[in-house]
Amino acid sequence: MSLRANRVGEQMKKELTDIIGRKLKDPRIGFVTVTDVRVTGDLQQATVYVSVLGDEEQKQNTLIGLAKAKGFIRSEIGKRIRLRITPEITFEWDSSIDYGNKIEHLIHQIHAETDDRQNEE
Repeated sequence: MSLRANRVGEQMKKELTDIIGRKLKDPRIGFVTVTDVRVTGDLQQATVYVSVLGDEEQKQNTLIGLAKAKGFIRSEIGKRIRLRITPEITFEWDSSIDYGNKIEHLIHQIHAETDDRQNEE
């Protein structure tokens, strides 16, 4: 990504957090965190990575709700950020948080097993 694409992505991330948190009233959309926005070099497309607090059903419902509100979100971004063309937005689930939690759980499990072995000796 170019420097300009990075700057646009960071600005979009800030604005998306505000729009999703304050403007959207869809009950399907749960507690959403925008973790990253990647904008193509030509600023035509933006991939928004989100994480959701909740179970798998809540995650799916949130992605569906965000996809339905895509037009509204894009128009709000267009009003807030001065760009010739507002990027086309796609939402994707950010699995890095789940992956991090899984690794943390495994580390705790290894420490617990190590402690159990030391207590047996």
